[in-house]
Amino acid sequence: MIWVGISIALVGALGYALGAALQQFEAVSEGATLKLVKRPRWWIGGVIGFAGASLHAVALSFAPLVVVQPVSVATLVFAVPLSALLHGRRPHRAEILGSVAVAAGLLGLMLLIPARNVTPVLSDRSALGLIGCVALIVAVTFTIARWLRGPLKALSMAIGAGSVTATVSTFVRVVGGGLGGDLTRLLHWFTLAVPVLLVCAVVLLQKSYAVGYFGIAYAGVQVVDPITSVTAGALLLGESLPTGAENVIPALLAAAVLIAGTITLGRLTPDHLRAAPVAEEVSGTAVEAART
Repeated sequence: MIWVGISIALVGALGYALGAALQQFEAVSEGATLKLVKRPRWWIGGVIGFAGASLHAVALSFAPLVVVQPVSVATLVFAVPLSALLHGRRPHRAEILGSVAVAAGLLGLMLLIPARNVTPVLSDRSALGLIGCVALIVAVTFTIARWLRGPLKALSMAIGAGSVTATVSTFVRVVGGGLGGDLTRLLHWFTLAVPVLLVCAVVLLQKSYAVGYFGIAYAGVQVVDPITSVTAGALLLGESLPTGAENVIPALLAAAVLIAGTITLGRLTPDHLRAAPVAEEVSGTAVEAART
């Protein structure tokens, strides 16, 4: 059943990547405001992303967090080129290399985690504690982001957004994985918490996308989400973590690759500036025509 969950998660992750690229394109144009709801492409991206997230939720009913969450990281190599194509340009080599490095580094870290399926159980006290910790992370990262510019601003927001998406995954894992065929277990406040947290995640994601650095924003979410989910799975749900000295060196190497990829993505120029030369060329042509 674990492989079933992995397969479903992969399909869902591809849909989520496409939806994110579409929404980021509109967020850069309109900003993270209510104007987005008037943009059909933003809604299309939302529907595709929601379908991907729904498949991700189904996958969490078949496999533990520590197995399903890393699968979504691989789609980073698809999301960044998709975003570039939407902006009418070819993906830069740095975008491809940075995306592959982040995906490879994080996958390397996640593959060191042993897969052991356990029935997820979360107490009300632990659930409220998790929400409180994540709320604090969001408050801190978005406050810091107010004083930052460029890729650091996008990354700071992405950290907050990623922690919320990880919380959604944790609650979905608890609700879906703990059903055991008994639908009456859905009658719990955990079930109601999922859509509320999901709306919060969507809003925070749009704010990080609107900064214009899709590569670093998407990579930040994809790094923070699985790491936070795995931590929650290990500390709160009793899922396994790697042990033994033989895992330390591979983990350090994977972390170094991940950091290098993140730095590479963070040095890229924003998408809205990449379109500037075209606008300037059009403006220059208009001026020349006026003179003649």
